[in-house]
Amino acid sequence: MKTVAFHTLGCKVNQYETEAMEELFEKEGYKVVEPSEIADIYVINTCTVTNLGDRKSRQFIRRSKKLNKDSTIAVVGCYAQVSPDEIEKIEGVDVIIGTSDREKIVQLCQEAKKDNIKINKVRDFKELKDFEELKIEDIKFKTRAYMKIQEGCNQYCSYCIIPYARGPIRSRSLENIIKEGKRLSQAGFKEIILTGIHVASYGKDRGDYTLLDVIKEINKIDGIERIRLSSIEPTLIDEKFMKTVSNMPKVCDHFHLSLQSGSDSTLKDMNRKYTTDEYRKIVYLIREYMPYAGITTDIIVGFPGEGDKEFQETYNFVREIEFSRIHVFKYSPRIGTPASRFKNQVHGSIKHERSERLIHLGEELMIEFNKKFINKKMPVLFEEESKIAPEYMEGYTTNYVRVKALGDSKLEGKIVPVKIIGIDGENLIGEIEEF
Repeated sequence: MKTVAFHTLGCKVNQYETEAMEELFEKEGYKVVEPSEIADIYVINTCTVTNLGDRKSRQFIRRSKKLNKDSTIAVVGCYAQVSPDEIEKIEGVDVIIGTSDREKIVQLCQEAKKDNIKINKVRDFKELKDFEELKIEDIKFKTRAYMKIQEGCNQYCSYCIIPYARGPIRSRSLENIIKEGKRLSQAGFKEIILTGIHVASYGKDRGDYTLLDVIKEINKIDGIERIRLSSIEPTLIDEKFMKTVSNMPKVCDHFHLSLQSGSDSTLKDMNRKYTTDEYRKIVYLIREYMPYAGITTDIIVGFPGEGDKEFQETYNFVREIEFSRIHVFKYSPRIGTPASRFKNQVHGSIKHERSERLIHLGEELMIEFNKKFINKKMPVLFEEESKIAPEYMEGYTTNYVRVKALGDSKLEGKIVPVKIIGIDGENLIGEIEEF
């Protein structure tokens, strides 16, 4: 049997797209194997958010060719889109696709092998107006399902390469979203996570529907019990949005609101579209309608021009907001973005020190948030056996706190009420009250 292996770097969108491409190969008779195994074709689905992503992509290309010198190497994704000429120079690369035309990947790999040619299909975004339908039909797991509803970004934050890698906003049709939602429900999924490159922009290119319309339609689908949003811009949230979603019990009380900095001057330099005061009011609004909402975020430290004052403003703001979890990133200059040309670049050792301080604060805030739920009953969607203690099952609450409780695989894919009795590191410990 012909074989194919995938290396996937980067975000949940990339992971979704890899699953869709795996399925395309399987339909053509290929067996998907681990990337460490010998395969006929290796697909490297790349990320270019940081220099590290680029470097890892190149390492995977070379490593794959060493495993099988006769293999076909296909490089797709953001790094391929932004730097196709750079990838063409890497020995062994046969197919370069970028972030469009991935539905043709099997055909292109076969063509490159048969005719012994190099193929570069990276397209200019000026040619692209429609959302590329890369859907997953063969469901492998039955817990939470990611559904990609949107592609591209028009924000152009000064540090971010993604608009250049993914192009302008293209929204999926509401009709196709509803069809996939029903199919996921029939496959046994209880939770759908709406994802994309800039989910809050859904519909702005079409002018007919908004993200709120998508949520309303998914909410109508029988069998789907939870709707979760991936990372969203805080400016999406207003009184109308919160009033609407708070009246839909399926919508999870968890919001990943991009912050990036708690300093207004840094936010301005980043070309973010809000101030800390506006962000604060949005958080208060969420908690007014959903008092126990989990609010998670991303923070960049060491952005050009970030001095001790600006970092301390960020630190203080993070503590004030009391996030349930934060993800901290050290600024990485990306060639082609405005911020890479900014003066006052921050030294690596300073970035590291600031990152460590914020990570430590984030751990404190997470524990403080988790303590609020001891002795409370919470619904948990169980996903898998604990890797550390197999007699426990693990899953997530609606507000995105991981819970483990004594149980077996019969719990997988089921939402069960659990009484929280303690904390173990990042996890809550619970007792199943009824099942």
